[in-house]
Amino acid sequence: MHSSRLCALLIDCHVSDVDQAARFWADALGREIDSDHPGTRGNYRMLATPPDEPIVQIQRVEHESRVHIDIETDDIPAEVARLEGLGAHVVDRLERWVVMQAPTGQRFCVVRVQRPGFPKNATRWD
Repeated sequence: MHSSRLCALLIDCHVSDVDQAARFWADALGREIDSDHPGTRGNYRMLATPPDEPIVQIQRVEHESRVHIDIETDDIPAEVARLEGLGAHVVDRLERWVVMQAPTGQRFCVVRVQRPGFPKNATRWD
């Protein structure tokens, strides 16, 4: 058995200036840029996250701009297997997460637990 839940909304920006992109999205969403968050580094900028809401992260990427979600889980291999059973497939296995593609074409990531309070609002899978 394992649990999983929606973790984050990632805004992938094919831009040269991730800070400018983060400022736009912070203003658009009414959130501050969280400069002190450990996830704000390199090509990543975290926006302040109100309690019980998914994380919003801006990331500079080399592929086309798009939005993707992260699903957090206490058992990455079990969650990947569950999602493969639903028709998704693995695109890439990285050190700390797995990139997958839904049968509908969208890419998403399966990540270890990121947000406090897990497993609150998570689904328990048998």
